[in-house]
Amino acid sequence: MIRLPATVTGLILTLFAAPALADTVIDDSRLVSGGGSAALPPYLQCVPYARQVSGIAIYGDAYTWWDQAEGRYARGTRPRVGAVMTFKRHGNSTLGHVAAVSRIVDSRTVLIRHANWSPIHGRRGQIEDNVKVIDVSPDNDWSEVRVWYAPINGLGSSHWPVQGFIYPGAPNKGEVQTARAAAGTVSAARPARQMAATDPIGAIIKREMRW
Repeated sequence: MIRLPATVTGLILTLFAAPALADTVIDDSRLVSGGGSAALPPYLQCVPYARQVSGIAIYGDAYTWWDQAEGRYARGTRPRVGAVMTFKRHGNSTLGHVAAVSRIVDSRTVLIRHANWSPIHGRRGQIEDNVKVIDVSPDNDWSEVRVWYAPINGLGSSHWPVQGFIYPGAPNKGEVQTARAAAGTVSAARPARQMAATDPIGAIIKREMRW
């Protein structure tokens, strides 16, 4: 049996006792069609998960992503696979929400990957993969959507306002590139050691999420 130094053991216990990392056991329970699949990783907010799966290196509350992306990433109103859908603050979602597009189904339907939306087995902060979102805007411009909600096993009735989509690429030529100097550019391909130091949740996702 290998005995670890007391300081290392204490650090491990502290890490996994923290509320944001409550449990690392993964449950591959499947939801019905439309809800995609869900797992029970450590508690995760939507921001680090969207950042990890999209490679879009923006930090801060979800509602700030749209403005932060100006001059750093291309933005638009049409969904693309790999883009991040940015939700406005609305109702009890005071910090907004971000989700990565995983599939385009049709002009009104996409599937997304996101975290901390539906409670899974009574627990918040969980990941959902390939979750249905439909555009309910009058002009089919993706300014309002309905999102699959696991507790009701169907699309929620709320119409969530959307700012648009951030694409993992350089800004369009028509966009004013003023945010680069103010916000600074963070490389999406940072060394793993630096990532672990500045984004521990992202590092855990990369290491643990192999489903």
